[in-house]
Amino acid sequence: MRALLSVLKAVADKNRVRIIKMLEQKPMCCCEMAAVLGITQPSVSKHLSILKNAGLITDERNGQWIDYSLSKENINEYAPVIQAHLRQWVNEDTAIVRDRKKISTVKREEICKR
Repeated sequence: MRALLSVLKAVADKNRVRIIKMLEQKPMCCCEMAAVLGITQPSVSKHLSILKNAGLITDERNGQWIDYSLSKENINEYAPVIQAHLRQWVNEDTAIVRDRKKISTVKREEICKR
């Protein structure tokens, strides 16, 4: 039951659902997501930690960045089911539509300060 509750908790937040929907489009780093969401990088990092612990996303080093993407591993039986449903859900939500448009304008080289 712990895995189920972890996945449900992870998708019970608007920003975390927005992150999942962004990662359906492409892998992204924390600073890119913060720019799209309009929240701080520490807040995004906290959301990413919850999503990763639930088995919904994964991370991979890409040079100086850490790219986050949807998990393809079945860490638990619930995460893939929720991912599949989310691909079909809330696609017409105004925040999701706006995020998708903004993703294409965000350039990590310009916004990520290291």
